[in-house]
Amino acid sequence: MAPTEAAAAAAKGRVTALGVAACERDAEKLEFIEEKTKNFDAEQARVLAEILARNGGAEYLRRHGMEGRTDRAAFKARVPVVTYEDLRPEIERIANGDRSSIISSHPITEFLTSSGTSAGERKLMPTIEDELNRRQMLYSLLMPVMNLYVPGLDKGKGLYFLFIKSETKTPGGLPARPVLTSYYKSDHFKHRPYDPYNVYTSPTAAILCTDSFQSMYAQMLCGLLARTEVLRVGAVFASGLLRAIRFLQLHWKELAHDIRTGTLSARVTEPSIRAAVGEVLAPDGGLADFVEVECAKDSWEGVITRVWPNTKYLDVIVTGAMAQYIPTLRYYSGGLPMACTMYASSECYFGLNLRPMCDPSEVSYTIMPNMGYFELLPHDPAAGEPAAGRDDGPPPRLVDLVDAEVGKEYELVITTYAGLCRYRVGDILQVTGFHNAAPQFRFVRRKNVLLSIDSDKTDEAELQAAVERAAALLAPYGAGIVEYTSQADAATIPGHYVVYWELMVREGAGGRMPEAAVFERCCLEMEEALNSVYRQLRNGDAIGPLEIRVVRGGTFEEVMDYAISRGASINQYKAPRCVSFGPIIELLNSRVLSKHFSPACPKFSPHRK
Repeated sequence: MAPTEAAAAAAKGRVTALGVAACERDAEKLEFIEEKTKNFDAEQARVLAEILARNGGAEYLRRHGMEGRTDRAAFKARVPVVTYEDLRPEIERIANGDRSSIISSHPITEFLTSSGTSAGERKLMPTIEDELNRRQMLYSLLMPVMNLYVPGLDKGKGLYFLFIKSETKTPGGLPARPVLTSYYKSDHFKHRPYDPYNVYTSPTAAILCTDSFQSMYAQMLCGLLARTEVLRVGAVFASGLLRAIRFLQLHWKELAHDIRTGTLSARVTEPSIRAAVGEVLAPDGGLADFVEVECAKDSWEGVITRVWPNTKYLDVIVTGAMAQYIPTLRYYSGGLPMACTMYASSECYFGLNLRPMCDPSEVSYTIMPNMGYFELLPHDPAAGEPAAGRDDGPPPRLVDLVDAEVGKEYELVITTYAGLCRYRVGDILQVTGFHNAAPQFRFVRRKNVLLSIDSDKTDEAELQAAVERAAALLAPYGAGIVEYTSQADAATIPGHYVVYWELMVREGAGGRMPEAAVFERCCLEMEEALNSVYRQLRNGDAIGPLEIRVVRGGTFEEVMDYAISRGASINQYKAPRCVSFGPIIELLNSRVLSKHFSPACPKFSPHRK
């Protein structure tokens, strides 16, 4: 930066190592990031010592000889690396009402529900009251970083489609709910102070409504009313933003009617939402005309920038499984940048993207060392599992984050203030570089996950069990499944699972191809066999009906021939249980004999495992 430019920049805001801060408060946040990342390993040592000092009296750490010990060497030597199944006995004791200090010396205040286990139930992640403060701290860093790249965000509003999900209580009376539901229902969110850089069009009452239709309707309507003020459009996941676009496609006539008349649809019955929307809704024939003209067009390409013309970027997660939605988002947004701002999970919040306006393929997250204590389990991509974590090998040897090697893949292992110790999160990360001494990671994938549309995660064992359960319905017809594979189809809104079946029908003895209704029952039977996260999302609007595509005989031999022609070993080849490679999907689709969809939603109850 030239001297004159630097002087001009300094006049607008304080110059920091990351860039020119938009205001004094932003400068403090950016300098905080710099301080923590420069002293990364020292901060990690401090965090671990603090966690051990706080929880050293808890039963779990005492059992492993850590009472009164806060040094890293003893921790690594004595505390094992664990999975959720290893901790299940302790977690169930807490869930059932045991209030003794089992894993944490601070009271467990709630459970955050994570993705389903192989047994089909949600994982329960224990958390403590002051964890909300750490999450809020990370949220407070996002806009100061974004303001380095996109000026003027304090001059407008954000149209964010945010929702809570159903929650339940454990037998011991503790709430069990998704992490974002916990945050939106907290005082940190409900009573947040006014911030010109974080003004939402959506009323808080709409965000906190558990009825997804009423919530979405109110949020979309308020977004349309403030269309010229909207500077950024977002949702948590890319799939959520696409559901909002689909909602507009389905309901624009009713929304335009409300705008024209200044009256809210009778389908929105929640009094708090009606009161909140009533404060901003007034008759506006010009806006109603505009909505009708734009939404009646045959093409919805660029609809986001047509309806909200001042939008500078989309704020959505498009890494991992969400990358499948990038082409569709580009279509609807006219190619707007997509900002992935932070990396978090139910177990712990980890870090943020210091270059949020980069291309989605280049997203890397910088780990903040004050959020928890982090280690890395080396991962062998060729083996498909942690290099030192197999049952038949030696105990895993973990790597400190400062010793991470650029280009290598690792599974993240965390130790949290809430009492998780050396817990394998299941995220596979690749090191892309460092910011100061803090490693930066590209999210590669969830370990062992085959299919994902939203926050669902289906692994190979679950899919196999679901196929076997559905195949039993074919037996009376003398039919069986020769081979199968699957894909997560993101071309529809919402996305849905597609399972390809190649069948064999026994000749003679009454063997025959089942009728369409049987395959529809097979679709539903598969959905009933999938985990509770999938079933909940299917009962909402996040996942569409599962589809079975019956392919002609010999199709999977053709798939094998194609794989061998590209270098696969004929001796080691086995049919993939999930496909994402375009030519393979095209081959499968060209051999489809019939398509069948689940005729109903699978049963779901928050209390059902």
